[in-house]
Amino acid sequence: MSPEGEIWRTDLATLRDVVLDRESMTARLGEYPSLERVWALSLLDRGEQAVAEGRALLANSTDRFRPLLVLAHAYQRQYRWNEAARLQEEALRLARSPAREALVRYEIGRRLFDEALYRDAAAELEWAYDLYRTAGRERLARVCHQALQRAREALLTNGIADHRPV
Repeated sequence: MSPEGEIWRTDLATLRDVVLDRESMTARLGEYPSLERVWALSLLDRGEQAVAEGRALLANSTDRFRPLLVLAHAYQRQYRWNEAARLQEEALRLARSPAREALVRYEIGRRLFDEALYRDAAAELEWAYDLYRTAGRERLARVCHQALQRAREALLTNGIADHRPV
């Protein structure tokens, strides 16, 4: 087992979720509720299975918000950014609260970072940070702020010559 019992974490360098203990995560697949199972399958590089189960989950959901995000995550893990973006935009239209909008904008920011669109990623992550902060979600605001700092760092490190404020 990994340090302190962690099975996964978000890598601060890549902003991607990474598995620290594949054996534990695999062993728990049967115990996870549907949403978490789709997410775990994508982390375990079982992308096609994650997408298939995510589509089925979405088709049978009365509240599409979280299924849209977990299926978008599965697509993103396969570098299918157009499909992920389409689902994230639909989730954004369904958000209906600052905290839910912040969650979608955070996920959009991570996708844009994955695509090496650091300026756009920073803009979405800053928006998510502000929404979480104003909603009183301090822990999530800190997570967003770390991701925002990483996006800004990547923007500078990759020598993008653009003088617009970040």
